[in-house]
Formats: sequence, structure tokens, C-alpha cells
Amino acid sequence: MTGPGPGLPPHPGLTGRPVYLDYNATTPVDPRVADAMLPHLTDFFGNPASSHSHGAEPRRALAEARARVADLVGAGPGEIVFAGSGSEADLLALRGAVLASGRPHPHVVTQATEHPAVLETCRALERLHGARVTVLPVGSDGLVAPDALAAALHEDTVLVSVMAANNETGALQPVAELAALAHEHGALFHCDAAQAVGKIPLDVTALGVDLLAIVGHKMYAPKGAAALYVRHGTELEPVVYGGGQERGLRAGTENVALAVALGTAARIAAVELADGAPAHIAALRDDLHRRLTDGLPGRVHLNGPEKNRLPNTLNISVDGVLGHEVLAAADQIAASTGSACHSGTRSPSPVLTAMGVDPVRALGAMRLSLGRWITPGDIETAATALIRAAAAHRPTTDRAGPGPVRHHARTPAPLPRKRT
Repeated sequence: MTGPGPGLPPHPGLTGRPVYLDYNATTPVDPRVADAMLPHLTDFFGNPASSHSHGAEPRRALAEARARVADLVGAGPGEIVFAGSGSEADLLALRGAVLASGRPHPHVVTQATEHPAVLETCRALERLHGARVTVLPVGSDGLVAPDALAAALHEDTVLVSVMAANNETGALQPVAELAALAHEHGALFHCDAAQAVGKIPLDVTALGVDLLAIVGHKMYAPKGAAALYVRHGTELEPVVYGGGQERGLRAGTENVALAVALGTAARIAAVELADGAPAHIAALRDDLHRRLTDGLPGRVHLNGPEKNRLPNTLNISVDGVLGHEVLAAADQIAASTGSACHSGTRSPSPVLTAMGVDPVRALGAMRLSLGRWITPGDIETAATALIRAAAAHRPTTDRAGPGPVRHHARTPAPLPRKRT
């Protein structure tokens, strides 16, 4: 049974259901967010561009929402462009920067464990716009080595795109150092911060980024609410052409209700960050890890860095079991693996594969991600369920998984690593 976090009433979508440990996939909409957006679905229906009275409240609410999102990441309100998803925000950043560069064969650098929204956009830029793309490897901790980026940069590099935090392992990339290297070579730096915004403090000035994606459904707002931070003076080709809304970068009448939802979620997140929420969540995560390690001695292995990761993320493998089998047996919890199933064959996570994790261990991985409504009681319930499910599978030294193991097919393999 999922109960409330500190000072929060139970969430109606979680009460009476399995313990939710999949906050990195999506978050429940905070009732305070839903309450704030509701009037803009009913009473305040006007176009914010209208000069008459029906446009006044939508216009005011849109401006306030923009300011709240900006405040959360240390930006100015005029640097926030609302979008319909994190994938769209990434598209605007990458395609926008490459097309605006005016280079006949612009060079883009990214890294192997990026979200498909970035990797697939890079593929499209290669295919459709003559871009050259370098995909940097990551170490066993999932991090990009600054030296690797420095070696890949050259005079034609127009953009570097490296995420703030990985969605599977929670690994936190050295964004500030990477951005400084990009700027030394005259390149822009884009950061997909979908998993990081609201979970850890972020400041675009301290990071030195030019572009940063913000995603509402990762921080208790509805799906369809997102934004892109665009540093003043950064030139982008629009992603949608038309009436000039959102600084001319995304035409179309603004969805005020979703903007208000994102702004409200940003305001709540800012308060929680100031009140020490990351430390509270990290303590619960570490308690879960300890319980699992004690209950399954010698069998639990952490995937990704121990220190440089999101406070809410625990990615583990258990010797002798497959992650999807354990989660299927532990029906008291809801969590996910990074693997995919195709015609009865499981394929390991591309993130763990890029980190060099053995395929059998990768197939045993489980991503347990915590959030706002997790309680100590939930942690005890989850640990008990997972230990019971894993203990039911007797580990053997010769078990190599059920049938052939192949590379992940849910998304294509990362782009070829090129030094150009």
C-alpha cells in the first residue's frame, strides 16, 4: 500500500495499489498541480494573445508559469520556451542549432547512453541534413570522460548534447566541465535534464549550458507539458512555423493549462529542494538497498555510480535471476527493467550494455525509482516482496539466462563512433 510522504495526504492514484517504484518512467500528477490547471480548462478559455478581457487571465497565467519554470533552473522568463514533450524540446535544441549554424556539414557530439530523443534526432540530422555525429563512449560508471569530449571537438563542431542524469542508473554527468570544453571550441551545449530537474538543484548559469530540456511528467505535472531553456542570444531554427508564439520557435496558440501545470510543479519542486527533499529520498533509497543486500547476501550488485547519481534511483542486478521475472513475481510493487522482450527473447538494456555490463547481469537488472509519495513503510513492503521473489530463484553457477541474449532492439544501437 502506497502512503503519503512527509506532510502529504495519500495520492488517489496510488492508494490501495502496489508500491510505485517507477517514478523515472512517469510521476503521478500532484493534486495541487491538477487544481491549479483546472480553471484554465473551464473558466479561463481565452487566447492569451487576445487583447480583450478573455485573454487577460490566460496571458497573466502564462507569464507567471514561465517565470516559475525559469526560477527553478536559474533562468530568465524570456529564456523559457514551452513545448509539448521532452522529445520535442530536444528536437528543437538539436535540429534548431544544427540548421541555424549555416554549416554545410555541421558536427555534433553526443554520448552512448543518451535518451533516444537525442540519439534518433542525431540520426535524422545525419540522414536529412548532412550532419556528422560523434557518439562518445561511457565508462563502467556510465559517465563521459571530459578528455574524450576534448579529443572529439574540432572547428566544425556546432553542438554537444549530453544529458544531466541517466534515466536508468541515475548517473550524473559532469555537465559543467563538458559545457566549458564545448564553449572553448565555439560549440553550443545542450543538456537533456528531463530526469534531473526537480530532483536535484540545477542552475543553468552554473552549468554553463545554452539549451536545457525540462519535462513535466517527470516532476508531477501532466504528460504534454515541457519546456526548453534557450540562453539569450542562442540562434535556433524553429521547430514549428507560424504565428510567432514562443519567441517564434514554436508556433501555435499556447496550451495555458499545461503551462500552468508545469509552472506549479516547478514552484512545488523549488520548495521541496529548499527543504531537503533530495536527502530524504536518498535515505529511503539507501534503506531499500541495504535491506535487499542484507536479505540476499552476496547476490545484489549496483549498476552505475554509487555517489554521482540521482537521489531517487537504484539500479541493481541480483545474481541468478532475471529482472523481469522477479518483478512479475513481486506483485506488491510496480517497477521496471531496462531490458526489452522481442519474440520471447529478452535483450539487455542498451545503457548497461554501453557501460560494459555483462549481458547476463544486465538481464538481471531492475530499476527502482522513488518519488514524492514513498514512505518508510513502502520501502519495507518493497524490500520484503523483492527478497521473497528473488529467493524463490535458486542461483546456479551455470545459469546463463533463458535462451539467446541479443542487443536491445527497442531502440537502434547508438550511432557509430566517429572521430571527424
